[in-house]
Amino acid sequence: MVRLISMLFLVLILVACNSRSNEEKEIEKIAIDLKVTRFDKKFAEVTGDNLPQLKSEYPYLFPERFTDSMWIAKANDSIQKELNEEVEKAFPDFSTEEDGIYELFQHTKYYFPSFEIPHVITITSEVDYRNKVLLTPDYLFISLDTYLGKEHPFYIGLQEYLKKNFEKDQILPDVANEIAEVYVPQPESKTFLAHMVYYGKILYLKDLLLSKVADHDKIGYNEVELKWAIANEEEVWRYFVEREVIFNTDTDLNSRFLYPAPFSKFYLELDAESPARLGQFIGWQMIRQYMDKNEVSVQEMLATNAETIFNKANYKPKK
Repeated sequence: MVRLISMLFLVLILVACNSRSNEEKEIEKIAIDLKVTRFDKKFAEVTGDNLPQLKSEYPYLFPERFTDSMWIAKANDSIQKELNEEVEKAFPDFSTEEDGIYELFQHTKYYFPSFEIPHVITITSEVDYRNKVLLTPDYLFISLDTYLGKEHPFYIGLQEYLKKNFEKDQILPDVANEIAEVYVPQPESKTFLAHMVYYGKILYLKDLLLSKVADHDKIGYNEVELKWAIANEEEVWRYFVEREVIFNTDTDLNSRFLYPAPFSKFYLELDAESPARLGQFIGWQMIRQYMDKNEVSVQEMLATNAETIFNKANYKPKK
């Protein structure tokens, strides 16, 4: 009997792998008209003579309240020049990132056929790390000066939990996150569960859109943090259950377990060892189990409320 169950389990794995392989082959066939503009390079070369032409090509990047003389002064500012130099060193060529964005858009178009491909524009933003990536219906802006590497001198003074994701390999996860936020409805309930599931849906979409990206990069962990989350998944879930926080509406729980921070706040000795956003991690695993156990489309999952997902997932932490 044990041998039979093992064989059936192996068959199911092979079927699932084959299905995913066929899916990827279909995704590869999707043609994408991708346009990428290195505006950061264009602005680095701006002069009084070519500024009018640049403004006519990219009016949305030149607010009218600023005069031409102010733009020239900004271009000649020593800090801006240093930003330009450091970005050029880190990104002399953007082809690797462009290839990744192309594949990401192919996956998005496969799961969401109505997705309109935005014009990708790279910029500098004086290290505006709160807006590393910005997606609009027509444009995708990527601030390259927020991806120079966590040890870059520009980031001195910023907290470590922020700097650790100022790496090139976070560009695709950040772009995917912006796309996912378009399709994942905001929580209808104020419960901690509803917010966990909301972030779980976003991370599950990143599973689909980022087929070649490691899990720790999808959630913005390093490998050690992801291993901690996996090893302690059962204990974290037990804490949520025993402290009756799952259906609690206290917004303090969101800052303790869902938002970026140095660590998750259990108010226990283990806090300093734990990664932040463990509520997101649990929500992610819950959505994965829900999709494994229920024959529903991605769109149906996105439209399903948190309590239904919780009940039908019959979530069980991995031991």
